[in-house]
Amino acid sequence: MKIKFCGAAKEVTGSCHLLKLENGLRILLDCGLFQGRVDNIDQLNNDWLFDPKEIDLMILSHAHIDHCGRIPKLVKDGFKGDIFCTHATRDLVSIMLMDAAHIQERDVEFYNKRLAEKKRKNPKYKGQHREPLYSAKDVANAMTLFVGMSYDRLIEISPGVHLIFTDAGHILGSASVNLRIKTQGDDLRFAFSGDIGRPDRPILNDPHFMLPSDFIITESTYGDKLHLEKPAEKNHLMEIIQSTCIDNQGKVIIPAFSLGRTQELVYILDQLVNEKRLPKIPVYVDSPLAVNATEVFRSHSECFDFDLHQYMIKDPDPFGFNHLYYIHDVAESKKLNFSKEPCIIISSSGMVNAGRIKHHVFNNVEDPHNTILFVGYCSPETPGGILRSGAEFIKMFGEVKKVNAKIEIMDSFSAHGDQKEMSHFLSNQQNTVSKVFLVHGEEQTQIAYKGHLNKIGFDHVDIPDLGQEVII
Repeated sequence: MKIKFCGAAKEVTGSCHLLKLENGLRILLDCGLFQGRVDNIDQLNNDWLFDPKEIDLMILSHAHIDHCGRIPKLVKDGFKGDIFCTHATRDLVSIMLMDAAHIQERDVEFYNKRLAEKKRKNPKYKGQHREPLYSAKDVANAMTLFVGMSYDRLIEISPGVHLIFTDAGHILGSASVNLRIKTQGDDLRFAFSGDIGRPDRPILNDPHFMLPSDFIITESTYGDKLHLEKPAEKNHLMEIIQSTCIDNQGKVIIPAFSLGRTQELVYILDQLVNEKRLPKIPVYVDSPLAVNATEVFRSHSECFDFDLHQYMIKDPDPFGFNHLYYIHDVAESKKLNFSKEPCIIISSSGMVNAGRIKHHVFNNVEDPHNTILFVGYCSPETPGGILRSGAEFIKMFGEVKKVNAKIEIMDSFSAHGDQKEMSHFLSNQQNTVSKVFLVHGEEQTQIAYKGHLNKIGFDHVDIPDLGQEVII
């Protein structure tokens, strides 16, 4: 059996790993989009390190775009097999991919218009016409291949290959992949963590241990960090709102991914309202995708933890309160850019590299009364990463803006486990695992995490390169 690492190798985005079984079966784990300012990003997203036509089936860990974002192109380029995922993941993927297709189509249309103008002014201009990676029609075609599964059900997905999804606790529907593969000798036990969630987080169940396995591919996003604990987190959020919106009459601008992070923030604000700690400050969720994702959350209560079920006895809608407004219309979104009222704006994307949040940051970053609050990972070269690093100036929409707004970081909101939480997640594997492969992390972070794993008893830990193929 061989593993080929086709994405998220020494970086965070583009999750994609190919298993080549000894009987010739080819299984793809995730098929994510490369994001941020990755070198040769267009080439990485357009080209494959395998032939899509030769892939027999695919297993998807969860619905984040860096894990599912190239599936329509995979199908467009010849893949025809089943795509296995949880039921909630399938529902989320349908809106995530359609949104991604519309963004690409708009971006390409805008680029091609500018290209045409430049060529009219200068016929020798060498810019090339672009096409989107895939279209809405390609998304619709891809969705016909999805097969939904429940957690903790053993399913034979191909002769001699059995799959069990265990709850990864990362986002709604997220799963770790557990495979039992019949070989000529002993059956091979293989696991892929997907993205590992955090214990004792709002909304979702805690991550469940994977089944003991011989070989493991696991994420390492926060392999060199420890997060803030939960009680301090809610209090700190309230302190930021108090100092910004009440004391300084400013805005709290929160770049947050539409899926998972936004719903968690809204749920915590809902709790603060019910505790009578949050005054009637308007809270705006300004992301059509977040609005749609929240509706999917409401329809998958089977993924909720016990605490949320108990909470819903007293408050049936944990994602809504009187001064919370979900913004659909672009005109309403634009009004927020020029409003002077103290408020909280939650908008995507979390890295400030696309979507309505770019306009909110652009229009508010120079005002010292405001706070921009980051609640998760940003690739270093994205606008979010630049702001997180403490930059005094930032260039957006062709203009240089001075960063006068206060920059706050609360990585405890991250849906990714920290070093301690991830290593605990792997703790039941120590007596069985022959090798651990680290993916989905910056290289320096992976080196630190590898050192930590070695120290606690994992002797064989590898950090693969992009395109590397390993025989196991």
